[in-house]
Amino acid sequence: MKYTAGNPYERFPDGRPKVPDEILEKLRALCMEDVWPVLRAAGFNSQYEGGWRLLQPGKKLVGRAVTAQYIPSRPDVHDIVAKEGAAAGRQGGQNQWVIDTLQKGDVLVVDIFGKVVNGTIIGDNLATFIHAATGAGFVIDGGIRDLEGIQPIGMAGYYRGADPTAFTDLMCAGINIPVRIGKATVMPGDIVLGDREGVYFIPPALAQKIVDRAVETRIHDDWTQMKLRTGKYKSSDIYSTPRDPELKREYEEYRKKRLGK
Repeated sequence: MKYTAGNPYERFPDGRPKVPDEILEKLRALCMEDVWPVLRAAGFNSQYEGGWRLLQPGKKLVGRAVTAQYIPSRPDVHDIVAKEGAAAGRQGGQNQWVIDTLQKGDVLVVDIFGKVVNGTIIGDNLATFIHAATGAGFVIDGGIRDLEGIQPIGMAGYYRGADPTAFTDLMCAGINIPVRIGKATVMPGDIVLGDREGVYFIPPALAQKIVDRAVETRIHDDWTQMKLRTGKYKSSDIYSTPRDPELKREYEEYRKKRLGK
């Protein structure tokens, strides 16, 4: 709660920001280029990661981040983690601890430091649970297994590689803590927005601003492409700000009409 003090929305019992469903649905219609200008202007330059393998390249991933971090196992620390997990009522393997917390609209975001061999946090059984529990998907900076069984489930998923080995010699360093996913820093409750280009992790405090700006951007892009398709103009005549006063006037009229003003 301290690290996400700027959150304008209510919270889950675990403290994560609970961005409203209607905001998530509006973000679903956006692309990476709609998000980037707002985050950059606000100084959030480490919220995007690309270079993924995708389960469903044509399917958007949208939801609220549940984070977990796994690190190489070390016996003395592993014993303490296991005892603390048991005392907290956690069951199953340590990879299941975070998975069992998931609920509708969550996206599992896991840092396994890019490990694929023996870093496969889920197979088709746990993937089935994730899909049933969240209706969303996952971002795993590591491996998955049983790809032939996971892909037909139909959920969106981002991962580094697939391998038949199991989840081995790893331990849970934290659940719902700040994690690093590639070049991005992710907080619990961040909005996860993924498409075929990559994944953005959006601070809740900027969600509405991104939606509002995207409306203006979409109107501008629609008008620009409509004019360019006529073949009457050079790209420099239209993109990004029309130079001709008459074209400027035409765009402003189009913009006002689209905005209902």
